[in-house]
Amino acid sequence: MKKLKIIIKLCIALMLLFCFSYTTLFLCAKYGSKIDIENSNSIYMYDGSNKSFYEGNNGTKKWVKLKDISKHLIKATIYSEDKNFYNHPGFDIPRIIKSTIVNIKSKDLKEGASTITQQYARNLFLTFDKTWERKIKEAWYAFKLEAQYTKDEILEGYLNTINYGNGILGIENAALYYFNKPAKELSLAESTMLAGIPKSPNNYSPLNDELAAKKRQKQILKAMVNNGAISKKEMNEALNLKLTYHGRKENLNLSTIMYYQDAVIRELESLKIVSDDTIRQEGLKIYTTLNVEAQTVLEESIKTNLEGKDEMQVSAIMMNPDNGEIIALAGGQDYSKSQYNRAVQSKRQVGSTMKPILYYAALENGLTASTTFLSKPTTFTLDNNHTYSPNNYGNIYPNDKITMALAIAYSDNIYAIKTHLFLGEDTLVKYAKKMGITSKLQSNASLPLGTNELTIMEFVTSYATLANTGYKVKGHLIRKVEDGNGDVIYKYNEKKDRILNKSYTYILSELLSNTYDTTLTSYTAPTCASIAPKITKKYAVKSGTTDYDLWTVGYNPNIVVGVWTGYDDNRKLSSKEYKYSKNIWADATERYLREEKQSWYKKPDNVVGVLTDVQTGEVATNDSKLKKILYYIKGTEPGYKGKNDKKENS
Repeated sequence: MKKLKIIIKLCIALMLLFCFSYTTLFLCAKYGSKIDIENSNSIYMYDGSNKSFYEGNNGTKKWVKLKDISKHLIKATIYSEDKNFYNHPGFDIPRIIKSTIVNIKSKDLKEGASTITQQYARNLFLTFDKTWERKIKEAWYAFKLEAQYTKDEILEGYLNTINYGNGILGIENAALYYFNKPAKELSLAESTMLAGIPKSPNNYSPLNDELAAKKRQKQILKAMVNNGAISKKEMNEALNLKLTYHGRKENLNLSTIMYYQDAVIRELESLKIVSDDTIRQEGLKIYTTLNVEAQTVLEESIKTNLEGKDEMQVSAIMMNPDNGEIIALAGGQDYSKSQYNRAVQSKRQVGSTMKPILYYAALENGLTASTTFLSKPTTFTLDNNHTYSPNNYGNIYPNDKITMALAIAYSDNIYAIKTHLFLGEDTLVKYAKKMGITSKLQSNASLPLGTNELTIMEFVTSYATLANTGYKVKGHLIRKVEDGNGDVIYKYNEKKDRILNKSYTYILSELLSNTYDTTLTSYTAPTCASIAPKITKKYAVKSGTTDYDLWTVGYNPNIVVGVWTGYDDNRKLSSKEYKYSKNIWADATERYLREEKQSWYKKPDNVVGVLTDVQTGEVATNDSKLKKILYYIKGTEPGYKGKNDKKENS
């Protein structure tokens, strides 16, 4: 009996403690800082001309009241996501217990138990980090929502911010995008199709996979029948109705723009200048470097060249080399079909596009455009008696000495390896780091052939140092960030340090302009000859190919553009697919600069041009088959004071 009394007292004490704790939490939640659900987490993005291109966390200012949303959509959402929404305090305990049992039995997280309130609380966060701290915060905000707002207000906020796929957030946006009508006019069939998307926006968007979306719609209709919301006849009529999809946004209908927005958010996170609480309470205004015209021509170039190549992927960046501003970015063909942002998340082998960094180092260390090496099938003996036998593309060799000028135009691998070993394997690593490569590089014999994996962001940034005649810049997408009150909380601090010699960058840029010069065709052709008919201006450009990656990176004083194409599953590329990155590069660059006058670099005073026999490196004669004006530091040019400075090596 005595033990029973102790147990009863303990239970009463625990109940009182629970009631006290709950009451305290409730009062703190109800009367603490209020969540402004209509403006919470509002993020506004502006392009380089200060024109808005993204407004609010739901991507729009089209916040609609619950009364202006179709009753069909409301019921479909509740019965598919949280049928006890109006009866629980934000957490559906019986559902949590049930889902836990199901998941334990299946040994898989097949069934979730998040309520609409919890999902909405999650939407109030900038990112979805799966940490315990984040989950506790989400639970607290769900509790606050229930304490501060009515169920209708919470449901309204949820429907105005939930993800409906294809870069569309908010029900009014979704109704307009998918069916070209306001949310209040959605039919039962349209409502149940849209209500199915948030469970898995990428998989259940009818524009991505109509069959999967239709199966999800059927599940929702059955749930509505089981809960007495509609009849079986209404269900069958909705299932049999053929829906027509609009699939267009009112403004800026670009399928790649979300990659840019995603990259902006990632950069914002990396800056660590603002807390989630600040965003929820005050909102943010982000002034970006986006150039809508550049983004448009980049996307159109991708679509035109990869039409019918649905599985092939792409990443591309267009940058202002003078300050590192990224004016356009694509992380894939279509954000609605793949949210993986290859422009900021992926690392790939860069192939021969690594060579310009090597050749800049070579120029700065005494080699010239006339320096020759013997190019033939070669096995190199390295340290510890290891051997390395690289091949030229197509196993094409001159079996003779060639100049640096031809080696760059033809992308000769043997010449590159000999240059690399001549300079020392650490030299290329040193210059790559100096020019902005942040990934770890291994100083091995194959490094000039791009065997290390890099991001396109760091790679384009490294080329920018060549494009701006030697200044180190930082690739970035954000110019300025303001809070909701208009106070500046971040401003990009432009800092340019000269790290390369202007004369050598000029010489190298001239050499890289030969890669599409068809007059230099001999035993093989320049590597970018195929895009020569598309080019109307002068560029320094280099392509690179591995078994799995295709790169083209090029520039002039106004722009630097990098393009990668390949497959996410690393399948081997065929020779017929080598054209894609080059053509995307040429089309995007030329279209962006079509109204611009020819722009090129002013020759430094200590640089001299000499009409040179590009095969031998000597001063050209009437008998020279390949002639070209090549550039040299004064005193190193062929024929200087009767001396030939050309280095010959085997």
